[in-house]
Amino acid sequence: MARLRGGAVTAVAVLVAVTGCKSAQSKGTSGSQGGGNGAVLAAVDSLAVKGRAPKTGYARARFGTAWADTDSNSCDTRDDILKRDLKAVKFTGGTCKVSYGLLEPDPYSGKDITYRRGRSQVDIDHVVPLSDAWQKGAKYWDASKRIALANDPLNLIAVDASTNRGKGDGDAATWLPPNKRYRCTYVAAQVAVKKKYGLWVTAAEKAAMEKVLNGCPDQKLPTGGNPTKAPDRFRAR
Repeated sequence: MARLRGGAVTAVAVLVAVTGCKSAQSKGTSGSQGGGNGAVLAAVDSLAVKGRAPKTGYARARFGTAWADTDSNSCDTRDDILKRDLKAVKFTGGTCKVSYGLLEPDPYSGKDITYRRGRSQVDIDHVVPLSDAWQKGAKYWDASKRIALANDPLNLIAVDASTNRGKGDGDAATWLPPNKRYRCTYVAAQVAVKKKYGLWVTAAEKAAMEKVLNGCPDQKLPTGGNPTKAPDRFRAR
């Protein structure tokens, strides 16, 4: 169990005892709802279903400066997530900048990865990609909500860079982690983020979510993370 410093949210490990969903980790949350998978399936059912809107107008800058310190703990969001998700963490120049750590295992690939600052073996992934969010409601939000989504620990996880870069802006209908044991937790996290922020899903995406989660009778719905409005001092284009 890892603790996010400053933001003071606790990541809760969720164990699911079904084929393809064993020993799954849950990161980026401060808790979970309900017994069994009833809450997460109900959350899927509550999501609005619409077609994917055009990507027109999307840019990373629409979600603010990358890794903004929206929780005001004097550490940027990327280092917060590295501290939360890595083991044997070492720092440079204080207790914010992570210089070394172990991702054991990487949730997406199942491999053990060593993180060293300045190298790109570990990414911080947006579980719900920002481009996907843009096409499913975020283009209509004010900047503070987009900035909040981009820096919410509920939507962030440290993962193997090479595996993550094959994901692109895919949703559950087009991309799932190669590590099948993590798919229940991954899809549940996407559902939690989309419900929290009011994002919609496509019909194919909803069907894919339900297919995965119906095979995970003990999967909980993650909760927690940061507020859905960033502090007023942050700006986005």
